[in-house]
Amino acid sequence: MSKAAEYRALERQIAEQLAALEALKGSSALQKELEFEDKLRNLLDEYGMSLRNVINILDPQAGRTQVQVQAKAPRKERAVKRYSNPHTGEVVETKGGNHKTLKGWKQQYGSDVVESWVQ
Repeated sequence: MSKAAEYRALERQIAEQLAALEALKGSSALQKELEFEDKLRNLLDEYGMSLRNVINILDPQAGRTQVQVQAKAPRKERAVKRYSNPHTGEVVETKGGNHKTLKGWKQQYGSDVVESWVQ
């Protein structure tokens, strides 16, 4: 997008947002809400209270968010597998399939054949 097109697009967005802002300014609901907020803040200042204090008075549990974390069951430890290569007599003990020698055997002889070597 060229800089001129980007500039015009931003101008249009600003004009739309300004129109929305003007419409909102004339809203009686907004005027009531702003008036209420001003009166509430003045009342809080008069009594030396904060919004947090008022919330704690009205709903003591609201300030305390209790996150209940369910404890996960501990993962079952993997069993040690022992592979014995009948061609070389070499023995490999591993808990997973990410063993360098085991990968080489699987590539050379095939996964099914190597799995048959488990003792």
